[in-house]
Parts: sequence; C-alpha cells; structure tokens
Amino acid sequence: MSIKEELRNAGEKFRLLALYQRFEHFVVLILTALIAVIVVAAIWNLSLKILFGLVLSGSLDPSDYSAFQAVFGMIFTVIIALEFKKSLLVMTERRDSVVQIRSVVMIALLAICRKVIILDLAETDAMHTLALAAAILALGIVYWLIRDSDQRLDNTA
Repeated sequence: MSIKEELRNAGEKFRLLALYQRFEHFVVLILTALIAVIVVAAIWNLSLKILFGLVLSGSLDPSDYSAFQAVFGMIFTVIIALEFKKSLLVMTERRDSVVQIRSVVMIALLAICRKVIILDLAETDAMHTLALAAAILALGIVYWLIRDSDQRLDNTA
C-alpha cells in the first residue's frame, strides 16, 4: 500500500471518529511526535558520549564497570521511550481508547530493570535492593496474569 493510500485511509477513519475520539487521537499524535524527538535527542546524546567520551578519548576500559553501567542505563532509557511510543501508537489503532495494562506493566518492568543495571550495590542498602526485587516480582506476576487472561480470551473468541 502506498503512502497516499495509507494517508487517505487514515483520513477516512479520522472522519468517522467522534469529537472526543478525534481530540484523543490528536493528543496521542502530539505525544508520539514529542517522544520521537526525545528518542532522537537521546540517541544523539548517547552516540556522542560513546564516540567522544569513551572511544576517542581512550577511556573505554572493558574492565570499568561504571562506564558500562552508564552506557547501558542510557540504552535502556531509549528502549523505555520507544516502548512508551509504541503503546501510544497501539492506542491510536485500537477501537477502544484504553491503554493496555500490559504495555504499562512492561514499561514499569523496563524502568526497574534500568534501575537495577545502574544501581551501585556498594552504596545501596539491603532494604532498597529487596524493594526493587519485590517490585520486579510483583510486576512479573501481574504481567504473567494479564498475558494468561488475554490468551484465555483469545481462545474463547
């Protein structure tokens, strides 16, 4: 399908929407564009830090854990933003305008995983680590339950 046909189809679908649905669609498109700008800026910043901050300066030391922590933390930030943008785009394509809870749980899991990666265990107390582990376990259980219920709904339909 060509871009013209896709734009025409999108315009026809947009005309069928109610006023509030058009408003929601417009807001989601603006948020998607803003997140795309943030992702591009984050990738640019990450590229500059890796290229100039680590490679060209000669400070890329494979045994330096803090450098890898910082780089992987920045990469996870970009992944979280992309997942957030994806969940907004999925929302515009659905008939109902409810954000899927699975996407929200996935974003939360990614954010906590990012926190664990950048966490300095030498300076973190045991309660903080336990709280992060409990949050990961709880979100994992919620994600599993949601996925399981979605599969049951798909099988009955």
